[in-house]
Amino acid sequence: MYDEDPMMLNARFLKSVLPASARGLIRTGALRAVATSGISKGFKQANIVIVDKTLADDFEKFCLANNGPLPLLYRSKPGEWSSPPLSTDSDIRTDCPQYIKYEEGNVTGNLSSLMECTEQLKDMVTFYLGCSFSFESALLKAGVPVRNIEQGCNVSMFKTSIPCVEVGGFQCKMVVTMRPIPVDKLDAAVQVTHHMKDVHGAPVHIGHPGLIGVEDLSKPDFGEAVKAHPGDTPVFWACGITATEAVRNCKSPLAFTHAPGCMFITDLRSDQEVVSNYAADTETPHVFCISQNPLHYSVASATVVKKFKAMDILIQQDPGNRGIKHLLIENQLVKACLSLSHAKSVLITTGFPTHFNHQPPEETDGPPGAIAIAAMLQAQKKNIVIVTDQRALEMNRKIIEEAVEQGVLKTPIPVVSFQDNDEDSSVKFLCRDGDLQFPRFDHLLAIERAGMAADGNYYNARKVNIKHLVDPIDKLFLTAQNIPGISTTGIGDGGNELGMGKVKETVRKYIHNGDLIACDVEADFTVIAGVSNWGGYAVACGLYILNNCTIHERYLRKAVGFPKTAEMDICLSALPTVHKEEKLLELLVKHGIRSGKTGNLGMEVDGLLFYDTHSSVIKQLLEITLGQAQ
Repeated sequence: MYDEDPMMLNARFLKSVLPASARGLIRTGALRAVATSGISKGFKQANIVIVDKTLADDFEKFCLANNGPLPLLYRSKPGEWSSPPLSTDSDIRTDCPQYIKYEEGNVTGNLSSLMECTEQLKDMVTFYLGCSFSFESALLKAGVPVRNIEQGCNVSMFKTSIPCVEVGGFQCKMVVTMRPIPVDKLDAAVQVTHHMKDVHGAPVHIGHPGLIGVEDLSKPDFGEAVKAHPGDTPVFWACGITATEAVRNCKSPLAFTHAPGCMFITDLRSDQEVVSNYAADTETPHVFCISQNPLHYSVASATVVKKFKAMDILIQQDPGNRGIKHLLIENQLVKACLSLSHAKSVLITTGFPTHFNHQPPEETDGPPGAIAIAAMLQAQKKNIVIVTDQRALEMNRKIIEEAVEQGVLKTPIPVVSFQDNDEDSSVKFLCRDGDLQFPRFDHLLAIERAGMAADGNYYNARKVNIKHLVDPIDKLFLTAQNIPGISTTGIGDGGNELGMGKVKETVRKYIHNGDLIACDVEADFTVIAGVSNWGGYAVACGLYILNNCTIHERYLRKAVGFPKTAEMDICLSALPTVHKEEKLLELLVKHGIRSGKTGNLGMEVDGLLFYDTHSSVIKQLLEITLGQAQ
């Protein structure tokens, strides 16, 4: 056994070696040019950047502006080799397994030691930055497999399309590490790393690599390819190698960094950090799948999830006794709102011409909810377009114009129609130049919109065919199912609305006349409410809640830049209120739009008086949203 390869002994025992001993082995040359992942398990590791003292202030500001990839652990004094807060008996000139030398931004050497550069280093400052190797032992302790450790290789690192905030001469795109994580372990992986903010914290992206500009997971820019197991999802954390890209772009006369994967091992225990942060931070992130094409997950805090559950319970009351409890699918509201939160451009449609004997035939359920959603999306600076029937085009444009005059909307929203003139009409409508790779919209949302049944007709709740009053906007939702990057939401209260195809079998079984009227066209997310407007109000409130969720907000900005707090007042003013919704309902009645169930031309929706039924729901949604309800 005494003839066994020393490196085999390393692989077996180095995970339990104390940091000082590991640094000693590195310093003496016993561990050179090796990845430090898995060494000194349970202790933090650090990325190293060494720049001239004249650049140190700008680089520190660059780190603070991009603290996801560059969490600053320590900044040395010029010519200081040790790092007192991080380690004892350390020397940055010798204690990384390998270094890279840069001159004018170009790599001019791979060095096993910086001792020969001592004179130059006297005028240079060392930055120690948190490293994701530090949380790998915590992941393992939580039962999350770490594939690069299992496979005995360096972690995969990729350049992305995510821009960092520029400071001085330092600017670059973010570099990320990728670890394949089993789907059922995503919550655990995010929750463990969320609390370790000084070693990159929670992931910045979960899902398809192309969404962050990574083309091929088998060809990492740094490190080694890590093989995923069946059922694994790629999870991306911000990476300290981002600093290497910034140093190269700065083109300073001289700089040094560690080689990718060859980290500085500190004396700080990573598991103690997790325990202390758990005590200080009561928030817990939860992961939700918001798209299958391409695969995309998002995150929200436990407090936010609790609020969504409370809103679900509220809006799922069934005042019309339609039997909607049979149609409910868990977490549809939160997933729809998360998807909308990521969207930059949203197409909204509404309009159910149930009153075929009246002009106009529309009902008062739908437009208020649609406008409430549009107001919040508008406040969050997203592009919005409303698509409606050609026959109702001018009326809806006038309603939007008057909603702006009444202060319900801040600015006008384009209102358009869609005509199915040829087999490519829907693709041309949804995509620039009819190219599926360039969709105009990230999300399509239908609320109380007449939906096409299995026989191709459109029916109101009384089984009356109203196809002659409905333009085929359903085809946009059908086409979107085959366009990567477009998600869809349907909001309804009876099963015959656009997007309810996901629950069509239960509609046929439990909803009156459901065997005929059930909508056959499904949406990715199906939000069921006792009154569809309530679902619209809940979506608007949900978007506001997410906008104020620090966990979700960090994930949206990919942990670069600073929290966006300036828009909170604008979003607060965009929330639906009793006063605004009363004015909007009055506006609809003025245009001759009637209550859905009774046909009354008055202050009611679906046969329910605005006061105190709908007004009460709005008040309760606001109480949940603004934190006044438990």
